[in-house]
Parts: sequence; C-alpha cells; structure tokens
Amino acid sequence: MARDQTLLSGCVPAFARHNGYPPRWGWPVKVHAALREDTQAFARAKAPGTLGVGSSIVAPMRFWSLAFGLIRQDERACGGPRPVCATGRGHWLLEEEEGADPYLEEAATLWLLHWWLLSAQPCHVPTFRYLFGIWGRSRFARAELQAAVQDAAVATGWSRPADRRIQRDITALVSMYGTTGQPDRPSAHAVEEYVSNPFRQLGLLELAAAEAHFGEQPRTTRPSDRDLRVNRHRGTSCCPRAILAYACLQYAQLQDVRAPGAIALGRLHTDPVGPGRLLLADRRALRTALEQVEVGPTGRGVRLAASGDGEELLAFTEPPGDLADRLLAARYRRLDGPASQR
Repeated sequence: MARDQTLLSGCVPAFARHNGYPPRWGWPVKVHAALREDTQAFARAKAPGTLGVGSSIVAPMRFWSLAFGLIRQDERACGGPRPVCATGRGHWLLEEEEGADPYLEEAATLWLLHWWLLSAQPCHVPTFRYLFGIWGRSRFARAELQAAVQDAAVATGWSRPADRRIQRDITALVSMYGTTGQPDRPSAHAVEEYVSNPFRQLGLLELAAAEAHFGEQPRTTRPSDRDLRVNRHRGTSCCPRAILAYACLQYAQLQDVRAPGAIALGRLHTDPVGPGRLLLADRRALRTALEQVEVGPTGRGVRLAASGDGEELLAFTEPPGDLADRLLAARYRRLDGPASQR
C-alpha cells in the first residue's frame, strides 16, 4: 500500500490509551482540582482516593484531560519528576469559582471540547479524527471502520494497529457519542447513560436500526451489533454559531494564516481537520456563523469577502488567534479567553 502521510500524520501514533473508557461527567473538574493541589497527583499511590474513582479509571481520566488540552506534562512548568499541571485552557474553563463552565453544563462547552479534541496538534484520538474528519461514509458497520482505520494507519507509515486496540477505540467512541435515535422514549438506563456520557446530547453518532428487506419484519439486534450512522449536517448536529466561528478563526491560526489575511470558506468546509468536517457543519452553517460573529465592542476585525474569481473568503485584519480568543471570552461573558491564561 502506498503511503499517504496526510491521513493521520497530525495524530499521535497510538490507539486506545483510554482503555475503552469514554470521558464521564465530572472527570475534567476532578482532575483540575486534584492537580491544583498537587502536580504529582497522578503519580501518587493514593490517586484513586484523591480522584474518587477506581484504580482502573485513573489513567483514562488523565488521558482525556490531556487529549482535550486541559492538562500538560512539563517538568519545567510544573516541577517534580512526573508532573502534570493545568494548561491555560484548563484554568479558563474549570476553575471552580471563576471558570467559564467547570461542570460542563452548557452544550456549547461540549462542542468546544469536541473541537479541541479533534483539532489538537497532535490529536490523541486518531480513530475519532479519522471517522469525523477523513472518512466520508455516514453509515457503516464497526468492522468496516476498524479495517479503514487500520489501513489508514499503514498508509500513514505506522505499524498496523492490533484489532483489539481499534475495537476499544470504537467502544469508547460509541459510548461517548452514540445514541439510539429514540430520545422521546428513553429508558431509565438510557437516561443514566446520557447523564454519565454528556457528549451524547450533541447527536453526532447514532446506532442505526436494523433495516428489513421487502416483505420482512425489521430484525431485532443488540446495540453492539447495530450499524453506526454519523449525523452529518442534520438538525441534531447544530454547533452553536459562536463556537463554529471560534473554530474557523482558530483553524486559521493553526494553519498559520497571518493578518491581515484571508482563508477560503471552501477550505474551512472541506479540509479534514477543518471546522466543517470536525463539527459536522455544512457551508451554509459556516457562512451564517461568520456573518454574525462579533469579536469586540465594535464587532470589527473579521468579515466575509470575495476573491477576484468570486470565491468566498473569511478575511481578518487582526491575528485570527486573538480574534478567536476574544470571541470565546464574549460568548462566556469573561474578561479574557483561554489563550490569555497562563
């Protein structure tokens, strides 16, 4: 197989470091509180008691906070032999009294974390990045996704990942995002799962009902046997406009587009690591979000324009990262955005 270095090259070449556990409600703020008291918290034998979880959950909690960009390991910044400390992003979001949304009560925050997770450089969840950003299929079986991710890893120049590791990735992905598509008839178990797995409310991934052939009754299948469906550009997948505009500006920053400058709306829509793909937004949603964006008292600094050949552009007169930060500060009614925190 020919190598394609663009497939997963922006990701860490590792799979299932979450051990199959999705991020649960309350994990980020627990990690943040523990590290505020002790940057060695994860290295201590008493870590399960400090975090209030079983010993098998400690590593997944650390992994997800790292993958969202809420913590970092840096001996110079944190001190000690195995230190982990909060990033500016973590401080901005999770401080108990001053954080933007420490308990992830707003759906917008879940969209924001989803964007941070998949747009990270490097991205720590290559299977997730591949599904939402690279693979164009909307309905598929788990085995098909597993084979596609393994082929993509080889094409990127990595060793072929073991079946069980990709299977754990898919288990975590389905547990994190998967819904039954029947929110009007939730069982007690389903309600508990929604509470434990807050990202399900985004409606990004659905366990598709078994299809029947003509003249047959629909087949009854276990949830683990069902096909999966990505809800691309549907009403259940509506990223808030402020978060979508923030992602467009941060994407321009990550692509090193300087100010004054511009970036094509088509690129924002179709790039595998852009907001259109990763946030499941169509071109119209991107345009609407950017038309209504305000990044300061006057709302100046960003506008939609057209190139000489009529291509739609997002143009800005200030660094897009600064604009993105101000936009997020305004959305959460904060004085500053996450990039201003140290």
